[in-house]
Amino acid sequence: MSIGEPQLAYAAPTPAEYCGLRQAAGLSPMNESAAATGLPASWCAVSLRVGDELVAMGRMVGDGALFLQVVDIAVRPDWQRRGLGRRVMAALMDEARHRAPRGVIVTLLADGEACRLYEQFGFRLSAPRSQGMLLRL
Repeated sequence: MSIGEPQLAYAAPTPAEYCGLRQAAGLSPMNESAAATGLPASWCAVSLRVGDELVAMGRMVGDGALFLQVVDIAVRPDWQRRGLGRRVMAALMDEARHRAPRGVIVTLLADGEACRLYEQFGFRLSAPRSQGMLLRL
């Protein structure tokens, strides 16, 4: 029986799915209650599903005119290395190019070797001119 190609939708996952996929993909854990508040505020969200099962996701957050940030790029481990992260990023970047005005600044934090994926979409390391910084409250 063939599993089939994951189907892309411009939609956020449910808070439970979001928290589960982040954990499965090795990203930092998030609170489901916070996810219920944050996910609907996404500027753009992308989900890849096989049937009803979430296998990959990504979001952009921000004001949509001056700044956007790519967040939550995650692929379930058993679906990694099949181009799904690239599909998610391509969909997010297509939407940014279509909806955001020229000159919008798009940023992201790249974990580990993920910078190789993001470089395919034109992202470059900003150091030494600027340094990424993070504070978790």
